[in-house]
Amino acid sequence: MADGKDLPQTVVSPDTGKTMVRDVRPFDVTYRGHTITVDHPGYYNPDDPDDAVFIGKDMAAADAALRELKRRVDGLPTPEAIREIRAKLKLSQREAGELFKVGENAFDKYERGLIEPSGPTIQLMHLLSRHPELVDELRK
Repeated sequence: MADGKDLPQTVVSPDTGKTMVRDVRPFDVTYRGHTITVDHPGYYNPDDPDDAVFIGKDMAAADAALRELKRRVDGLPTPEAIREIRAKLKLSQREAGELFKVGENAFDKYERGLIEPSGPTIQLMHLLSRHPELVDELRK
């Protein structure tokens, strides 16, 4: 149900009490002066473009656009890139978390896009990606 396929066509706005209609509208995601426009599903008030409600996976497109902007602007690796680096280093998520000193579940969260790695963690990932032989040094 959370994917939008089986959602009702209308809901009542929790703020205004008005009927809102299920629709997809363009939505600008902006980060540090850069913008991506995405198709954003949700419930919209036909009389007020600022009155909207998002549920379930409605924010997925905006979240993905923000991650892409952070990748472009700040060099933040995507969840897929983090998974690829970890696999290249032949580490399980738990081993990577221990090696990077970020906690045993951190890489699971990075790879699902739930949290972002810190700047030093990103730098270490990039360094080890270029020099995987250094993993053995860190294990000592």
